[in-house]
Amino acid sequence: MKAPSSLEDLIDALRCLPGVGPRSAQRMAYHLLQRDQPGAARLAAALTQALAKIRHCKKCNSYAEEAVCGLCSSPRRDATLLCVVETPADLLMMEQAQCYQGLYFVLMGVLSPLDGIGPKEIHLDRLVKRAADGVVREVILATNFTVEGEATAHYVGELLRQRGLKVTRIARGLPVGGELEHVDSGTLAQAVAERREV
Repeated sequence: MKAPSSLEDLIDALRCLPGVGPRSAQRMAYHLLQRDQPGAARLAAALTQALAKIRHCKKCNSYAEEAVCGLCSSPRRDATLLCVVETPADLLMMEQAQCYQGLYFVLMGVLSPLDGIGPKEIHLDRLVKRAADGVVREVILATNFTVEGEATAHYVGELLRQRGLKVTRIARGLPVGGELEHVDSGTLAQAVAERREV
């Protein structure tokens, strides 16, 4: 017996989520229909509302309901510092750590030529314009330490240095509370290379 087409459409739609395969999508669809129809309605309404209201902040490129988000419009932020991150989730992590009081620019990805993602797709033209506004004094590159993140940081760093901006990169090394015997050799080597005087 074949499932109704609307059920197949729901299962197929759920597969767009990262890490959700056909079986997981099927389980989610049946759960929503059998056990949590109010939750399904709430999910549908929230998605519809988010798609209608959320856009990119004109300054930092993160998600916002206004033209300029609350962080970018806050007078308490240090406008001379600009931190470049890959995703809005990375921005939230920086904010939760409470270690940074400047402004941000969210790339919404990283350079990945094999996936067809170049400078245009990650809005580097907007980043350069923002960083060269005459207010920003330092750009902190906080992309992930993946191959793509490192390549993006290098490319962005060269691009901004050519415009006379000070560019720094977040450090990497041992996690707080980490033990040497449980750390991979690459992380340990990087921690030794980036040691500082005490």
